[in-house]
Amino acid sequence: MAEASMGERQEQGRLQAGLKRRHMTMISLGGIIGAGLFVGTGPILNAAGPATILTYLLTGTLLILIMRMLGEMAVAQPSVGSFSDYGRMALGNWAGFAIGWLYWYFWAIVVGFEATVAAGILGQYVPSIPPWLIALALVLLLTATNLYSVGSYGEFEFWFAGIKVVAILIFITLGSLFVIGLWPGDSPGLTNLYADGGFFPNGPLAMFSGVATVIFAFVGAEIVTIAAAESNEPERGVARATNAVIYRVLLFYVISVFFVAASCRGTPASRRTCSRVPSPSRSRGWASRVPARS
Repeated sequence: MAEASMGERQEQGRLQAGLKRRHMTMISLGGIIGAGLFVGTGPILNAAGPATILTYLLTGTLLILIMRMLGEMAVAQPSVGSFSDYGRMALGNWAGFAIGWLYWYFWAIVVGFEATVAAGILGQYVPSIPPWLIALALVLLLTATNLYSVGSYGEFEFWFAGIKVVAILIFITLGSLFVIGLWPGDSPGLTNLYADGGFFPNGPLAMFSGVATVIFAFVGAEIVTIAAAESNEPERGVARATNAVIYRVLLFYVISVFFVAASCRGTPASRRTCSRVPSPSRSRGWASRVPARS
């Protein structure tokens, strides 16, 4: 009887397995693409110049190693607490408590930041709507989607992450056309990577100044291991998503930043300006108006 009642309690404590493999894949993709890439690269590029490419590459390597280890633990023991629970098992309750609340604090800050940045971007297309109203609508939409059901969240993430992936692919395509000279007008080629101070305009150590910001941009990749507890195929879904971290980092970050750096030229004031990039801040330098994600 005791074993039966314990089994019933465990069954009641389980989360609804409403996430499919395609949901898990797009959650991992969408989690790693955010404001850190779209608007947070500018300050790092100003500080490190073309060496920003190495900043993203080195930090991406660290992310790959962490995700491989975390993926193995998530496959072995899927848990809604993910790394918080793993810390509790290995180090004690204090570790799980600290990790869990620090992670909650991080996302409590980031949700507001992401909503503010998104409102700033969308506000350029609908200037008649106040930015605070756009941010509020985005937060309410995201909250409602999460509270409704696991399946609705999976579908929401699947389609909206797809928009971000398509946007990155379009950017890479247009950037490659511009760099190789197939875009109308003069192309700098790869000269911006070694001209105006060289690849390390502020010294080799400057590329480490943006590591904290890049790590901040990469946070979100771990969401797929948390979602494993609500997946109907946690082992295959998590394994597939964590194995794909390598090409995601290379494609969505390193290659994208490469084309950004190749399209921007340095100035004597260590600012970098991007020609032929449609932006409200073009006259003052592309990166000079981009807010840092920190």
